[in-house]
Amino acid sequence: MNPPSPARLLDNIRGPFDVKMLAPAQLPQLAQEIRDELIAVTAKNGGHIGPNLGVVELTIALHRVFSTPDDQFVFDVAHQGYVHKLLTGRHGEFFRKLRQTGGASGFLYRSESEHDAFGAGHAGTALSAALGMATARDLRGTGEHVVAVCGDAAFTCGVTLEALNNVVSSTKRLIVILNDNEWSIAKNVGAISSYLNRISTSPAYNKLHHDIEAFFTSFPTGVEMNRVYMKWKRETKDFFVGSSLFEKFGLRYLGPVDGHNLDALLKNLEFARHCDVPVLIHVLTKKGKGLEAAQAHPEKFHGLGAFDPTTGESKKPAPGSPPNYQDVFGQALTRFAKADRNIVGITGAMPSGTGLSHLASEVPAQFFDVGIAEEHAVLFAAGLATKGIRPVCAIYSTFLQRAYDQVIHDVALQNLPVTFCLDRAGLSPNDGPTHHGLFDLSYLRCVPNAVVMQPKDEDELVDMLHTGLTHRGPTFIRYPRGAGVGVPIKPQPAALPIGHAEVLREGSNIMIWALGSMVQDAHQLARRLATEENLSVGVVNARFAKPLDRALLLSHAACIPLLVTMEDNVLAGGFGSAVLEALHEADCPVAVERIGWPDRFVEHGSSAEGLRAAYGLSPDDLYRRVLDRWRNLSHERVAAAV
Repeated sequence: MNPPSPARLLDNIRGPFDVKMLAPAQLPQLAQEIRDELIAVTAKNGGHIGPNLGVVELTIALHRVFSTPDDQFVFDVAHQGYVHKLLTGRHGEFFRKLRQTGGASGFLYRSESEHDAFGAGHAGTALSAALGMATARDLRGTGEHVVAVCGDAAFTCGVTLEALNNVVSSTKRLIVILNDNEWSIAKNVGAISSYLNRISTSPAYNKLHHDIEAFFTSFPTGVEMNRVYMKWKRETKDFFVGSSLFEKFGLRYLGPVDGHNLDALLKNLEFARHCDVPVLIHVLTKKGKGLEAAQAHPEKFHGLGAFDPTTGESKKPAPGSPPNYQDVFGQALTRFAKADRNIVGITGAMPSGTGLSHLASEVPAQFFDVGIAEEHAVLFAAGLATKGIRPVCAIYSTFLQRAYDQVIHDVALQNLPVTFCLDRAGLSPNDGPTHHGLFDLSYLRCVPNAVVMQPKDEDELVDMLHTGLTHRGPTFIRYPRGAGVGVPIKPQPAALPIGHAEVLREGSNIMIWALGSMVQDAHQLARRLATEENLSVGVVNARFAKPLDRALLLSHAACIPLLVTMEDNVLAGGFGSAVLEALHEADCPVAVERIGWPDRFVEHGSSAEGLRAAYGLSPDDLYRRVLDRWRNLSHERVAAAV
């Protein structure tokens, strides 16, 4: 008989206090148990496994030195927040349902735990938020610590540099952790990345820094000794080695520190805790540490679906499955770019996620990755467009929100021919509210000169890309995450007439105007109403949310009693609102039933179907809703006739 396996340390971690109570010799075991748990859960549910494997020791050290929720950690993006969740009482069944209905979110939200000081899902927000919290602490006269945990990619975001510029003018006490693993999602690009690499690999800088720090940290930590260290460092180090960029902004720089050496992490964090000036600790980590496949393929394992924990292989789609929209887009753009050297693709650190990896591989001279800098990406595209280049910005729907001013002020106002391809438009179930692309129709439809469209299938996506590249103003193409519907793509794309919808099915009782991915749902609903209720129900592929096909809409409104609109967007200001506005302007009082998402932030869930059911948008819900509206309308007409 095998001896019983010892109880896991992780199973007894009910909160940060339990982390502090462990003996130092137990910490490596805890780190390994956390890695095992991360791999097991994400292999089943998917998630951001690579970033979290890299911060296991760092997160343990943070909870050993500081005390949440009194002290506050602000995690940039929260791609690396899983370990924090496990150490703050969320392990067990709740964590094992990560990214699933009723389980832990894949990001951080204040509503999930008192230990989550600030919510996040987009990059570059931590330093500004932490600076605001530290300044509020100073104004209130309290003594808690605020720690911003920022990936190196966060420093490619303009907002992080804006915050960095304001640190010393706002507070005297702030701790910034620079988690440097050389990757954002793809390999980091740009001057900041190169600069950090030079620091982390400079023998002279590292030896001098190590010798200085070793001398002073050999003494018991105290405020006075810290002041002596900082003064000596400030007055002597620059004589030997130029000060770091961060010291020029007024932060005291510590590092680089091995992010997997718990003893070194604890000493530096304890040292920073007693500093009376803002401090940045430069921590070097390995993305994916503990999972060989993740270390070998860091871009793939940044965030992915279910995978085999032994081989690292992702679950493969069934043979003959339709391609993903992102790949259809990327392959089409590559084909167009090969034929026209003026066509270029731009991404903000998302070459694989957007499909632009195809362009990067085959036509690298016409591909630009600007890092996590969506505002710059859009302005960069605007500048290119003034010189006869045809830029295509591939940016997730939810990330384009960050560049809204540039879309209006720099592209649309000047009517520049920039094509925007918005992947992940609509629901993104596992990722939740920070990643649902449910707002773009609303925030784009009000922009003058904008053409906003959504394809019903893969072939129409290629047609819309071709249309955008031949249009003389800004165009926006939105499409959902995941696979298409399986239609073949014709050899030569067609240029679509701007603002013209497509009637797919005639009807005399009800006409459904559907946009994009909702066209398939509209067909199913029309067939069911026809079969079960003997109603004549038509379907229109709207294609364009702006400009709307008013002529066709008004012709339907003149002879069809009920119009139904369907969109994968919030109802407020969306496609259905456009239909109502057009009918109101034409003084056409036809009945309209709008179907879309309510005025709420939609949580994460196991599937799109589950979330739709939760919000009354399942196929059965739609059927009952439209049928009830038709019956009520019929009763009203009978009553009016009597």
